[in-house]
Amino acid sequence: MTRVPAFTLEELAVAVDGGEIDTVALALTDMEGRLQGKRIHGRFFIDEVTEAGAEGCNYLLAVDVDMNTVDGYAMSSWDRGYGDFAMVPDLATLRRVPWQPGTALLLADLAWLDGSGDVTASPRQILRRQLERLAAHELTAYAGTELEFVLYKDSYEDAWQRGYRDLNPANLYNVDYSMLGTARVEPLLRRIRNEMAGAGLVPESAKGECNLGQHEIAFRYADALTCADHHVIYKNGAKEIAAQEGMSITFMAKPNQREGNSCHIHFSLRGPDDRSAMLGEGPAHLSKTGEHALAGLLATMREFSVLFAPNINSYKRYQPGSFAPTALRWGSDNRTCALRLVGHGQGMRVENRVPGADVNPYLAIAALIAGTIHGIENELPLEREFTGNAYGDDTSPRVPSTLREAAALWEGSETARAAFGDDVVDHYANRARIELAAFDAAVTDWELFRGFERL
Repeated sequence: MTRVPAFTLEELAVAVDGGEIDTVALALTDMEGRLQGKRIHGRFFIDEVTEAGAEGCNYLLAVDVDMNTVDGYAMSSWDRGYGDFAMVPDLATLRRVPWQPGTALLLADLAWLDGSGDVTASPRQILRRQLERLAAHELTAYAGTELEFVLYKDSYEDAWQRGYRDLNPANLYNVDYSMLGTARVEPLLRRIRNEMAGAGLVPESAKGECNLGQHEIAFRYADALTCADHHVIYKNGAKEIAAQEGMSITFMAKPNQREGNSCHIHFSLRGPDDRSAMLGEGPAHLSKTGEHALAGLLATMREFSVLFAPNINSYKRYQPGSFAPTALRWGSDNRTCALRLVGHGQGMRVENRVPGADVNPYLAIAALIAGTIHGIENELPLEREFTGNAYGDDTSPRVPSTLREAAALWEGSETARAAFGDDVVDHYANRARIELAAFDAAVTDWELFRGFERL
């Protein structure tokens, strides 16, 4: 598919010459799904970077969330000298940034400076490779991500200084679907919606959610790569806009004891005729391709869990009756199942309810595609649709309960190694080990309150 940029290079050159834009932010997406990169003077970007690209330290794909250098990564280390990789601008992602004066933004693909090829552990490259594998089956993936967040009236700096305790949520009661409750924060939500539209995204709606101060802004589905690109731009931009308003947003999967932040991913397939490849005469109006795809998703869900739930905190969402799934079942419009089949006719799609808002969208969508391919290539049969309350189903496979369990499944998965390659599996297994080691070494508030005096 040819992607049409929201802002062309010619338009950028005119804006730079006219003094309308002076800064171009060139960003890659790291393992956490965060934007990392450089702000480049507009004229230098046009004269030099559009052709030559830019460089970034290759430790950006080999550090922990605190940007600490850590051991265990084959592609980047002290022994290898922490050199650079090339940030290759993808001009199809060029866009204005309405929330930053005089600024445009675009995303980069990563390549090695010696010309040996792409950086295979880069999340964007991982998704690109799965899309190429899917294209060999004459299929195209479309996706839409629904990110929930909790909004606080405290600034990020105040939240940090207070140890993230006793923060002030933007709403003091459950505002799920409430027009009155969401009106309290509509100025911020409206600004985010409109400024994302100005950046080339297509906002659809905003609604309240169950947790205190919890909201969701939904955007129109797109081809899989565009969807992931829009996801990371929105997530970063929403934080920047909230910070400008003296507020803070968290996309943590489970920021407190109430409902967690989900990221339901809607996923569908189209054939060469640009029509649904999932729609047919089978169960729940599925085609054979649709049946095999869902079967593949179910078969790989546990082994691919580190790509859907990448952090220790991610696994605390999965509680019975929480609207976060525990049972790996599929059902038609059934929110107790991990996979919920929704939509009608050409709009039929599967909603994966496993990911939280901390997910890296490139990796999660790549996992969906890899699972789909596994089901199609092996012609896996689809189990019967689950009806009723899947939380009470004691016979179903379960979402892994911890990152430790998920990491072991991922590292030992022959299916993952066949789909992604040993280098990718080993890279993200090491990421999980790094997180687990850091958590195991930490002394938590829970331990202090239980043990300081009473033990």
